[in-house]
Amino acid sequence: MFKKILIANRGEIALRILRACREMGIKTVVVHSEIDREAKYVKLADESVCIGPNPSAQSYLSMAALISAAEVTEAEAIHPGYGFLSENADFAQRVEESGFVFIGPRPETIRMMGDKVSAKDAMKAAGVPCVPGSDGALPDDGDEMIKIGRQVGYPVIIKAAGGGGGRGMRVVEREEDLLAAVAMTQAEAGAAFGNPVVYMERYLQNPRHVEIQVLADQHGNAIYLGERDCSMQRRHQKVLEEAPAPGITDEQRQRIGESCAEACRRMGYRGAGTFEFLFENGEFFFIEMNTRVQVEHPVTELITGIDIVQEQIRVAANLPLQYTQDDVKLKGHAIECRINAEDPLNFFPSPGRITTYHTPGGPGVRVDSHVYQGYFVPPNYDSMIGKIITYGNTREQAIAKMRIALSEMVVQGIATNIPLHQQLLVDAEFIKGETSIHYLEHQMPTIRELIAKKTAI
Repeated sequence: MFKKILIANRGEIALRILRACREMGIKTVVVHSEIDREAKYVKLADESVCIGPNPSAQSYLSMAALISAAEVTEAEAIHPGYGFLSENADFAQRVEESGFVFIGPRPETIRMMGDKVSAKDAMKAAGVPCVPGSDGALPDDGDEMIKIGRQVGYPVIIKAAGGGGGRGMRVVEREEDLLAAVAMTQAEAGAAFGNPVVYMERYLQNPRHVEIQVLADQHGNAIYLGERDCSMQRRHQKVLEEAPAPGITDEQRQRIGESCAEACRRMGYRGAGTFEFLFENGEFFFIEMNTRVQVEHPVTELITGIDIVQEQIRVAANLPLQYTQDDVKLKGHAIECRINAEDPLNFFPSPGRITTYHTPGGPGVRVDSHVYQGYFVPPNYDSMIGKIITYGNTREQAIAKMRIALSEMVVQGIATNIPLHQQLLVDAEFIKGETSIHYLEHQMPTIRELIAKKTAI
């Protein structure tokens, strides 16, 4: 096992990894920008290194600074967390070429999964169901594009091969709009991702977002830890997640889970990963794979009792998984609300100093957060300041606990999206379960009105 790990990230995930390391008896090195000098995890780490000024490009995205920090502190491995460089194959390669262990998949695996076209090809080869669409990248010939569009059936969605995070996508309703939409998406993809390649898929009208959590080691073992529902989204960004997904049968879970585990074995995957699917009319359609730990991993941890971050570390140290598929038992239900420093009505970021901070507690309540009273939320990074996760024997109990937890959470000095979550937790359609990825966008005008009325009172 490693003696010392460098955590190449910030915020709540840096603290989450630090705690996992401490429990395992591993010393930690935390990196930070100048503005993050007073962060809680910086104070708790065994060592800390300032890697640059506030802009991400000069600190958390600086490969040279991160590797230098590992060298001067004599760390043995680097955990990238999520976001920043966590899915950057070039970074993973530089880490390993510099003599450190990258706590994540091999660079070539990250590269393959990062390109949506090659990822779909790999999934098809492994028998994982994919959304009907073009056979790889779209050709340059306009007539061929038209022909593919007719075969797939409208509406279609044009996606950037190197895209992610909800960017690089365009829905096309009519054939006459196809060529212009492809050209625009190619131009945007080239500018945003350095890769102008795009592909086409059928645009599913009312799907849910259901994802499968996997773990795989370097000895040919791979397991799946059930599924999560992440359908509550705004502008393709997840807001609330839960596990297991409502309405998924044991047979459906086993069938899709086994196909994901088999895909991991085929490509020699190592570490934690997530297969993301659109789920509609009882069918799963693969959209992408995230080759890192997910923001929403706690809901899976609560229903399985498996520490995903510690398993990442063990696998990176070349140890076999501690669990077989037979050991994985899903018990109860968990819900996660992402708490962001943003205006709940217009979603504008709300950086600033937190003057009052109180977190909820009680049985079945977990809070993953790096902030504290007096903490300054910087304007330079993602607005998420923490996550509330509740666990119950049933979905109804988990929802009830979350309502109470949200009512107890106090954050003053900045605006947060807690009022949005409070409305979602009493929404009739959410309570029924199985809302689609479009539901929140359609409901936002009504939700804004309800929040505004409560705020006025």
